[in-house]
Parts: sequence; structure tokens; C-alpha cells
Amino acid sequence: MKIAVDAMGGDHAPKEIILGTNQALEELQDLEVLIFGDEEKIKPYLTPMSRATIIHSEEVILGTDEPVRAVRRKKKASMVMMAQAVADGDADACVSAGNTGALMAAGLFIVGRIDGIQRPALAPTLPTIDGNGFVMLDLGANSDAKPEHLVQYALMGSIYAEKVRGIEKPRVGLLNIGTEEKKGNELTKEAFGLLKQQTNIHFIGNVESRDLLNGVADVVVTDGFTGNMVLKTLEGTAISIFSMLKSSLTSSLKAKVGAGLLKSELYGLKNKMDYTEYGGAGLFGLKAPVIKAHGSSNANAFYNALKQAYTMAQANVPAKIQEAANFVIDDKN
Repeated sequence: MKIAVDAMGGDHAPKEIILGTNQALEELQDLEVLIFGDEEKIKPYLTPMSRATIIHSEEVILGTDEPVRAVRRKKKASMVMMAQAVADGDADACVSAGNTGALMAAGLFIVGRIDGIQRPALAPTLPTIDGNGFVMLDLGANSDAKPEHLVQYALMGSIYAEKVRGIEKPRVGLLNIGTEEKKGNELTKEAFGLLKQQTNIHFIGNVESRDLLNGVADVVVTDGFTGNMVLKTLEGTAISIFSMLKSSLTSSLKAKVGAGLLKSELYGLKNKMDYTEYGGAGLFGLKAPVIKAHGSSNANAFYNALKQAYTMAQANVPAKIQEAANFVIDDKN
């Protein structure tokens, strides 16, 4: 298994990217990596081993770059070269913590879209109280969506949940403002009807955002505009709660003593709600696995994203999505 890595993308590149890569190489004995980036900056952190190859590149796509223009003009950027390695068949998957829009553009224009999939979707696995997590898509690849796009999101998410996350018969829910069938706007009403007709997914109906962290479904589908707002709300809420908790637990000597006694439990709670423990956000619907690691990834977060790419490639998820897309197209005909 060979995976391409963009060493220069992300807030803590290349150090944390390479340390995470070292961790993956140590654990996954059949893994090889192609590391794209500035060789001089990468070498101090890379554990010398024959299964890691550095392909030198001094050009970088920045977070401030306009995504499509950057991908088209910066042909020697580490992210673009990484995606090209996948398109050329030199790597089975790729991972980057860099500019999200640019990675989506590189995935679409270079790696390529699966036949029959109209809109690729950005799909992270988000935490739940029980620690199992759920896949949610689309979280920002497309602001708008049609009902048939949501059906494809449901198919792709269900395949991923089964083949990568090991969930038998994943429960698929449609994000809505109520659980009743007639609730929602025209998009969700029509999508509900189409999803009910699908025989190759376990559709459980509408789900509400307040129930997401309770594990109401294994896969939740929505349009990218709504999904991105939900993601940012969950992120902001988690950060605010832990900030308030930290403030309260350091407000007095008594509180500090209590915090000391609960230290391990509090860290356990924080880790349970840390979605980077589940890997990155997959760009589903492309010909090969493309994983977006969080921009602020530390070594452990990038390791999890790289392992996610490895598992997706090993399970041949794109081919299974292609089969599902063909089924839908044939069924419509």
C-alpha cells in the first residue's frame, strides 16, 4: 500500500505531519509513503527507513490562496504533486492538512470523479457520547444540493461506515428540522421520498441536530451549506464548554484540588469528543481516497488521517462506491 503525503500543508507542517507519518509507518508494516515537500525541512523529523521517499518541492499552496487558481498555477506545489501521484497510479491514496478548497479542487481536477457520482462530498467522522461516532456528509464540498445528490451521499456514507468503520447495516438519517416525514423544505421532502426507495441502504428517516451527538444515526446526510454550519457549531460549542470548564476548575484552591482529582477523567472526556481521533474528512466520490486532515493537526491527528486513507484504500471503497452508483443509474433507467 502506497500513500502520498503533503508534508507542507497545515499549521504545524512539516514537523507534526512527518511525526504522524513516522507513527503510521511504524504500525503499518506494508505501508509505503511518498512525501512531497521541502526535503531540507522534512529530513530532521523523518525516521530513516526504506519505506519513505521524499519528492522535493519548494512550492506550497497557502491557506490564503484562491483554491482553483492555486491548483492550476502551482503545478509544482506539494499538494498538487501529491494528487498527481495518485492520478498517475504511483500512490493508492493521499492525505493533506492544507487548504481545504485547494485539496477539493485537486481531487476533482487531478484525481478525478467516479463515474455516476454527480457531486463529491466532504465527510468527516464526528464524535458521539458513546464514543462510536458518526459519518456526516456533505460538510462543505458543495453549498447547494439536489435531492439525488443526498441519495448519493447516503450511499457513499453507508459504504464507508460498513467497509471502513466496520458497522453492519449502518443507520442512515436525513438531517431535518423534525423527525416527521412531511417536515422540512422541498429539498428534504423530496430527498426523503427518494431515500425510502433505496433498497441498498438502511434509511431510518429524519434526524434532528440536537440528537446527533447521542448517536441517533451512523450516517447523516445534508447539503454542504447546512452541514458546514453544523460542524462549525459543534466545534465552537466544544471549545467554549472546555474553556468554561477550565475557567471554573481554576477559579479557587478548592476547585483546583477537585480538578487534580478528576484530571484523568477530564482528559478522557476531552479525547472522547475530539473528532481528530477518528481521522480526517474524506472527499467521497473520487477515484481514489483523498483525506483532508484538520489544519491544526498534531502528529496523532495526522496519523489517524493517514491510517484512514490506508483503510479506505485497503477496503477499495472507491470501487464499491462506483458499484453503488451504477446500481442507482441502472435502477433509474
